[in-house]
Amino acid sequence: MIRLLATLAIACLVFANEGRAAETEDSLPQLPDGKSWKLVWHDEFDGEKLDETKWDVPEGRRRDGWWSRKAISLDGKGNLVISTLKDGDKYLDACVRTRGKFEHAHGYYVARIKLQEQPGHWSAFWMHGNGVGSIGKDGKDGTEIDIMEKPWLDTRVQHALHWDGYGEHHKSKGKVSKAPGVMDGFHTFSLWWKLDEYIFYIDGKETWRTNAGGVCQVPLYIKLSDEIGKWAGDISKTKLPDRFLVDYVRVYDVVNAK
Repeated sequence: MIRLLATLAIACLVFANEGRAAETEDSLPQLPDGKSWKLVWHDEFDGEKLDETKWDVPEGRRRDGWWSRKAISLDGKGNLVISTLKDGDKYLDACVRTRGKFEHAHGYYVARIKLQEQPGHWSAFWMHGNGVGSIGKDGKDGTEIDIMEKPWLDTRVQHALHWDGYGEHHKSKGKVSKAPGVMDGFHTFSLWWKLDEYIFYIDGKETWRTNAGGVCQVPLYIKLSDEIGKWAGDISKTKLPDRFLVDYVRVYDVVNAK
């Protein structure tokens, strides 16, 4: 317990040094003696405009809708808003990603999210890289890591891994976890990407541990997206606009304790 409290205290001090004390402390996993967590990247979504030094915004056709900048905003209360809406005969949603701006291997990745309310689309917090399409080294040279996908409006949350491309050689492994109350308010979804395994968490509670795909050993970028498709239901019967909120995204590394 003393070691855990010390780890949390270190995390809080790091935020203070970054210029903003954490309004919400993360429940970081306990580390061995001599190790501590260091915040290495984050976005708290303060201000009125998305920080495009941190995020890339792709646009174009995506599944049964279109990713569009029109669906991205900040609410002025410290949240990123990714909306789902109808624009003429098109359904719009959006994605932000750190491709080319922050690509990282291993560490602890956490986002605090308030989920969508309507069917027909789903929110996702995931990681990707160019190596995901490569074949022959399992997922070691690139894995799509779905920290959270939420196509259902109940307690279920999906975690998944995809590697060896998306064609005939594609491989995947997943886990559906149940998290009572997950549709109400904000919740944290996290991944501890270790050298030899992945550990997934919801609200700081471990939900899945796996080394499927051999564990990725190359940097990946972060993605927050909404997806329109039948996996989540019929978008034509959905009351729009709908949205999901992201309070923050934070990335920590394991370092030697000072």
